[in-house]
Amino acid sequence: MPTVARFDLTMDVKEKDIIARAATLVGTTMAAFMRTAAKEKACELLDRESRITMTAQDFMAFTKALDGAFMPNAALQNAMNIAREVKRA
Repeated sequence: MPTVARFDLTMDVKEKDIIARAATLVGTTMAAFMRTAAKEKACELLDRESRITMTAQDFMAFTKALDGAFMPNAALQNAMNIAREVKRA
């Protein structure tokens, strides 16, 4: 049996009426309607935020950078040198 958590929500009368009417239209309870709507919105938001969107020009620059030879800058080269020295010690 899945774990159940409680979530209380306060809303004004007009909001409750709108949700009650919508729940009735789809043939479900207000609680089920709210759970479904909230979950759908949350999944949509999380899905959207997990992707990177860029222009075609940005994508070309990105893939060119990935395909190019890697040249560490001075700070990274210094960090790699220090890491090698620590590893030898």
